Amino acid sequence: MRSSIASVLSDDIAIDLGTANTLVHVVGRGIIIDEPSVVAIRALDGRREVLAVGQKAKMMVGRTPESIETIRPLRDGVIADFVATEEMLRQFIRRARSVLGLRRPRILICVPAGATPVERRAVYETA
Repeated sequence: MRSSIASVLSDDIAIDLGTANTLVHVVGRGIIIDEPSVVAIRALDGRREVLAVGQKAKMMVGRTPESIETIRPLRDGVIADFVATEEMLRQFIRRARSVLGLRRPRILICVPAGATPVERRAVYETA
């Protein structure tokens, strides 16, 4: 009974963190986000600021000044840049939630098989 009430009051989201693309699927709506796993970061005074993720970041590849770099935070099935992956995931979840409205989603995230326990915990806390 409780699980049926929860399913009415929430949407189910599945996220596949891939080396090339990240997919976000909502039950009943299909894939709502299919974007490159790319992050654009500005490094200034030792701080890193995320400027764009996904398609917007990919369009910046090779076209940025020296202070901005575009990276793929997942490489060879593992998380190569922990902070960039966390921010990319946070922004994709934010986009998905804007489509869903006020209901709080239940989220399933597929992480690379080579992710360490620390990386898995960070992904869990981000969601």
